[in-house]
Amino acid sequence: MTELLRELFGNRKLIFELAKADFRKRFVGSYFGIIWMFVQPIVTVLIYFMIFQLGFKSVPPIPGVPYVLWLVPGIVPWFFFQEAMNAGTNCLQEYHYLVKKVVFNVEVLPVIKLVSCLLVHAIFVMIMIAMFFCYGRLPLITWLQLAYYSAALSVLILALTLVTSAVQVFFRDMSQIVSICLQFGMWLVPIMWAPEMFPNFPPKLLPILKLNPIHYIVSGYRDSMIAGNWFFERPMQSLYFWAVTLALLALGLRLFRKLRPHFSDVL
Repeated sequence: MTELLRELFGNRKLIFELAKADFRKRFVGSYFGIIWMFVQPIVTVLIYFMIFQLGFKSVPPIPGVPYVLWLVPGIVPWFFFQEAMNAGTNCLQEYHYLVKKVVFNVEVLPVIKLVSCLLVHAIFVMIMIAMFFCYGRLPLITWLQLAYYSAALSVLILALTLVTSAVQVFFRDMSQIVSICLQFGMWLVPIMWAPEMFPNFPPKLLPILKLNPIHYIVSGYRDSMIAGNWFFERPMQSLYFWAVTLALLALGLRLFRKLRPHFSDVL
């Protein structure tokens, strides 16, 4: 991991330039350009708002907080996770011409996709903050720790995409598996619903839900934006998240470097 940090720091300018190029490349030839980046997430939020709030008349999980203000801090990090996982899984195939270059360090390719998606995520965080202002919510000091949760989520994404991108080179169905898992994951975190919304929800399932590392991130965003709680107020969950994430990162690095010599032959 220390070697990875050293390589990323040494290639920081290259990573940022390629990430900016990747960000711009998404909208080349599109008439509306960057507007399409916001259309799908906003439409998704509106659909779930109409289904749960207007259709089912769901009681907001937090009294006094509109459902949409509870939903957005959960779905914003999920959009980042979803987009970065899909992009990172296919990064070696997309940049196959760089993989075949002997002098290029292919370990930075998942990071390039991650940084590109992180730029989009930063824009959505600003939109989320603007939405809270529109609802008359005063800023909390805990909003600053969104940077911590974004960094924590970025490390988790990097750990997972090191595995999925390496496997994708040899097993092309990996991207489809990732997409299906992400569809299930949105409902298992949970993001659209909360146990408090269901009076008969089994309490024994709560610890199982918290085993998902994304649950820690989503809860952290909501704690930061709504409740005003700090991450160190959940010490055991924080320790669990970082233990799992660093273990996945070590596993991902080992697998990636073991398969790296064969990437150029297959691609």
